Amino acid sequence: MHVSIEQAHQAIAAARAKAIELKTQMCIAVVDSGGVLKAFERMDDAWVGSIDIALKKAKTAVFFGMPTGQIGKLSQPGGPLYGIEHSNDGLITFPGGLPIVDANGVMIGAVGVSGSSVENDHAVAQAGVETLGVCDLPEHPWRT
Repeated sequence: MHVSIEQAHQAIAAARAKAIELKTQMCIAVVDSGGVLKAFERMDDAWVGSIDIALKKAKTAVFFGMPTGQIGKLSQPGGPLYGIEHSNDGLITFPGGLPIVDANGVMIGAVGVSGSSVENDHAVAQAGVETLGVCDLPEHPWRT
């Protein structure tokens, strides 16, 4: 199952509203469960460099089924995922990417946001995901 175009647009609208509330300009990407771009918005005056980062945050979150900030904690020197950002044609391992999980616990896509501090990026991504009324990811035995 994949995130629908309606869900993707809904997530982008909620994320954009949060970015406006935070007085920042963002790039917002929604990918399906295969990491393929479903919808994208670059707000006026958002950094061009944030386009690639937003998309890579969304892909990172869906490829590994966890928030990008969590992967970042695991990928520090000496950590179990050290160097992972060099895989998959480049990953982003700091906050701003979140999986989208449906009410049945199935990951259907992800939201990636870039354009401000990582705290703001995460908050804007969270607003996009929460508008879909989804649940948190279920626990997986391979997670550290």
